[in-house]
Amino acid sequence: TDAELCVKALRVIAKRLNVLVLVVIHQPRKEVARLFDTLVLLTSNPGRMAYCGPMAQASSYMGACGYPIPDQTNPTDLYLDLLTPGAEFDASDALVAAFAQRQKPDIDLVVKEAGTVIGHTTKGMLMAARELQGLEGKGVRFGAYAVPFYVQLRTLLSRKVRITLRNPAAIGMQILMPMITGVVVGTIFQGIGKIDFGIPQVLFIFILLTILSLQSLPLMPALIEERTFMKHETSERLYMESAHILATMLVTVPLSLIGAASQTLIIFAFAGLPSEFLPTILGWTLLLFFMFDALFQCVAAVAPDGEQAMTMATPWLVVFMLFNGLIVTKATAPVYLRWVFEISPTSYAMQSIFLTMTEDSGGENNPLIKSCGYQHGHDFKGIVVIICMTVVLRLLQVLALKFLNNIQK
Repeated sequence: TDAELCVKALRVIAKRLNVLVLVVIHQPRKEVARLFDTLVLLTSNPGRMAYCGPMAQASSYMGACGYPIPDQTNPTDLYLDLLTPGAEFDASDALVAAFAQRQKPDIDLVVKEAGTVIGHTTKGMLMAARELQGLEGKGVRFGAYAVPFYVQLRTLLSRKVRITLRNPAAIGMQILMPMITGVVVGTIFQGIGKIDFGIPQVLFIFILLTILSLQSLPLMPALIEERTFMKHETSERLYMESAHILATMLVTVPLSLIGAASQTLIIFAFAGLPSEFLPTILGWTLLLFFMFDALFQCVAAVAPDGEQAMTMATPWLVVFMLFNGLIVTKATAPVYLRWVFEISPTSYAMQSIFLTMTEDSGGENNPLIKSCGYQHGHDFKGIVVIICMTVVLRLLQVLALKFLNNIQK
């Protein structure tokens, strides 16, 4: 049975690690009861001690008290009947009195003698446990976590990889779906690289950046589900929140990155743009991917559930998509909102890509580029801003996972 398997596992832990395991159990089967070393019997309403001693001797003790265990009877069933006040075979008062006469004096003496002995400190107990495991001399950790950070990360990363490999749909969603989307979008914009720069190229870049920015959005519900398991485990100090974040990033980010890069290359190939534009377009799209991936993971760490996560992420997406110099330009934006262009990653990306694509047709003097207010000399600033935003969002993610949405015990 499940109860037997559970108690067997606890018995293994107790014997291997030399630790005390306390179990409160109600009317177990005799096969389960035999697994325990020591038995403590309490009456109900109120709880009074009726027996405290080896499990194997409980039946003979009951017989000595005048309550022998009949053959073919589960002893724990009889114990329950005898110790339940008001039951048909109630003998709780007699057994409590027998305990006070037969066992309590010896227990009081043991307790008194133990009180005069100076026990091990926490450090001493840990070192003694290590010696019993044959690990003396290898050092003992006295912090909140039993193993160092690199061991936590290695274990979590191994688990994350195994779980991911067992779910081909997760891999397909992060790699195959972007490729399919790339083929569809690429077909729509097929051959635009053969015509002069204009509205088709503008729409092409805008849609490409928008798709790449949303690459990690569908992962938020899965991240929130993983966060729930993580909270249960970190509440027991099994590992640090940062180890969980890093292990997740080392698996999900490369998969999404492969999908994003493949999607960009497929769309670029269909568009037929000159190859000299590829480094600029690919570089900025991947920068946006990293920034928005950090944004969505930060939101997933803060939001209580998937629905609220979508609600919280939407305003950021809208602002960054609108304030890109194409839909809302610096000239048309309200004065009190022009600062948004200084932190808008899509604005920096579109500005760099458009200026690169129009170098042969006027650059900043191109009428379309001029209307957007794009200027040379902001690439480095844009890269620094996006990197800084990514780092800040990752730090906020760590803090949110550590202090928000904690498990109520």
